[in-house]
Amino acid sequence: MRIVLQIVVSLLIVALGGFAMIKLFDLDKKERPKPKPVVKTVFVDTVQNGLVPIVIEANGNLTAKRRVELYSEVQGVLIGGSKVFKPGQVFRKGETLLRLDASEFRATVNSQKSNLINQITAILPDLRLDYPEAYAKWELYVNSYNINKSLSELPEITSDKERYFITGRNILTSYYNVKNLEQRLYKYRIVAPYTGILTEANVTEGALVRSGQKIGEFIETGIYELPVAISKTYADLLKVGKEVTLKNLDDSKEYKGVVTRINGNIEQASQTITAFIEVKDESLREGMYLEAKLNARQETDAITIDRNLLQSEKQLFVVRDTILDIIDVKPVYFSEKTVVIKGVPNGTILVNKPVPGAYAGMRVKVYEKNKTAKTE
Repeated sequence: MRIVLQIVVSLLIVALGGFAMIKLFDLDKKERPKPKPVVKTVFVDTVQNGLVPIVIEANGNLTAKRRVELYSEVQGVLIGGSKVFKPGQVFRKGETLLRLDASEFRATVNSQKSNLINQITAILPDLRLDYPEAYAKWELYVNSYNINKSLSELPEITSDKERYFITGRNILTSYYNVKNLEQRLYKYRIVAPYTGILTEANVTEGALVRSGQKIGEFIETGIYELPVAISKTYADLLKVGKEVTLKNLDDSKEYKGVVTRINGNIEQASQTITAFIEVKDESLREGMYLEAKLNARQETDAITIDRNLLQSEKQLFVVRDTILDIIDVKPVYFSEKTVVIKGVPNGTILVNKPVPGAYAGMRVKVYEKNKTAKTE
């Protein structure tokens, strides 16, 4: 009996435990709420196509349009002048930039001049006897000679006999030798070819300047060029003579420039073409950074949108009866932040701000009333 009683009690405990487990499972099993569909809010514009100017943006650093690197063709000691030969010094056109000591070479030139005059003087008696018609002009040449002035041209030779006689006495050879020395004497003084400023000076007063040595750099002030690199895609939009708006780095000042030159070669690495924009202003300085906006052309039946709205570079999201749809468009011109597109019908409800996780067929809610898209 005892064994039977134990078995019955054990079965009863197992049954009660199973019943308790079933109840606990039923209590833990709750019905999960169904998720509500999420409807995202979007910002939209109503498309109105119009005339859109294509503006090419570029930037670069100014360079002087006229620049000369100063090299010495002779050797001598740099001597002081009315203005110091140092960077930042302004020179007017025709003023002396620098002067080298030419006293020794000038003496050599004067010596050769004297030899020439002596040669001409020696033939005067023969000219009086054999060529009396030529004597007067050669005598006048000798009498008008001034050693401190540049040698004047020889009298005009009017006959073959006179030419043979003058040539046979080496007069012409001596004359051109002197003229050659005079031209070299001029190289001891360098003058400003135009009004400008000295930007580089490699020698100081009293220094020995050697032939072929670079002694400085001189630029014209007030007129500069801005070289800008333009993608070859827009090469056909560039034309010489187009006006360009230039701005400095902080947009505090605006300048007007003109495209003066366009390089005929395409830079192989970047596939760009260099255009040169001329700008005139006394406040500009070489090396100044400027941003340029070139009005290339105007595109009809187009709109301007942000680049981040494009999908796969040729598609856009639109709203059709609270449902997102995607359409194909034709990009015409890309700038750094915007893109000019065509092919969007007037009245299209265009999404004007990116929608995270957007897809065609997604249900959306328009946040604000439609407004006309800007055709910048």
